[in-house]
Amino acid sequence: MNTLDIPQVCIIGAGCSGLAAAKVLHERGIAYDCFEMGSGVGGTWRFGNDNGLSAAYESLHINTSKERMAFSDFPMPAHYPDYPHHSEVLQYFEAYVDHFGFRDTITFRTEVTRVAPAPHDSYEVTTRHRDTGETTTRRYAAVLVANGHHWDPNWPDFPGSFKGREMHSHSYTTAEMLRGLRVLVVGAGNSGLDIVCDAARNAEYAALSTRRSVHVFPKYMFGRPTDHWITPFSSRLPLWLQRLGMQLFLRLARGDQEAYGFPEPSHPLGAEHPAISHDVLNLVGHGKIDVFPNIAERAGSSVRFTDGSEEVFDLIIYATGYKISFPFFDDDFLKVRRNDVGFFRHVVPVQHPNLYFLGLIQPLGAVMPISERQAKWIADLLDGSAGLPPVSTMKEEIRATRERMRKRYTDSKRHTIQVDYYPYMDVLKRERETGRGHPPLQALPALDSAPVLAR
Repeated sequence: MNTLDIPQVCIIGAGCSGLAAAKVLHERGIAYDCFEMGSGVGGTWRFGNDNGLSAAYESLHINTSKERMAFSDFPMPAHYPDYPHHSEVLQYFEAYVDHFGFRDTITFRTEVTRVAPAPHDSYEVTTRHRDTGETTTRRYAAVLVANGHHWDPNWPDFPGSFKGREMHSHSYTTAEMLRGLRVLVVGAGNSGLDIVCDAARNAEYAALSTRRSVHVFPKYMFGRPTDHWITPFSSRLPLWLQRLGMQLFLRLARGDQEAYGFPEPSHPLGAEHPAISHDVLNLVGHGKIDVFPNIAERAGSSVRFTDGSEEVFDLIIYATGYKISFPFFDDDFLKVRRNDVGFFRHVVPVQHPNLYFLGLIQPLGAVMPISERQAKWIADLLDGSAGLPPVSTMKEEIRATRERMRKRYTDSKRHTIQVDYYPYMDVLKRERETGRGHPPLQALPALDSAPVLAR
């Protein structure tokens, strides 16, 4: 094999972001290895994924429309509903891989166990085959991390103890596990609202505990998917005007959510990641879901809430989000605290050349098109057609981004990687354009190093 044919890039993960990266590099002729812990593509969208990391549950549907979720050059099938089921999303990813012909570049059942810096800003990547246990270490000129951020559960710490069962929403799979139980769901994000709706239809009793409450968006407004009302033009309006317009739309489309019995949050629209559900308000209004404030104490078989109320439960499901973590990095190389990664444009860790991250965002919109554009920018950097701004410029932008988030969003670990879809897509487009005026990064060296088997 010619050294130029040896993969110089390692992609970690074959979920939606890893697939976007693999497809772009495949088309650019940049040789790479893509490692996936599971037996198939799709990441979290593969229900029951044998990589053990999927957060999908049986009833899961997307909460962005199919048009907004699709990759730019591969639309979702016309016969798909506006909001496809997770099984249809997985079929879409399978078709995407086969259409562009890069399945043979993905090594399945293989876990990346360690990524360590090596000379000349390269990296040694150690992998372990999950069936044979064989470990291999190979050197790569660049590493693209696409391991997702919905797999390492964040557990709250409430006082007291609970006699019943407690679980994180990451372990929730099917409504069958709720039947005949008194269920409390903690957290009013998108997963929490989905799961409490499942409980309302299947459990003996369903309740939701929410610390701050949320603004609940319906999936449809005036007969159209809600995200169809968000346009490049509306996204560029001042935030106060966007809020005013959305408040008007919500008032006309669904009325006052307090009229259903769902508390109005104290924070304004746009200060927290939106919660999207077409069912929860109706189920609350029908008396199928009781809504409580934050937990004050777990008290044996019951739970006390901060308003002094108390209720008996059999099962508590904590839909309390996830920690951003990278188990293959040593802590002294890269450690995330409070989910604050601090990367330039959410992609480039300034202190670690030739290391890039995809999909490490929480967008007001779909991840897939964003990951695709991130991958194209990274490919520009890898093939030498673009460079990065000076380190001082990147650090200042990271500082400014943190400050903007601090001013806009409620203080929460879930708002460290928040982006608005269209503005962020514009940012990535500009980085690709201005990058052609920056000194290009050093071209990928031809690392002629055979894999080293680690015993």
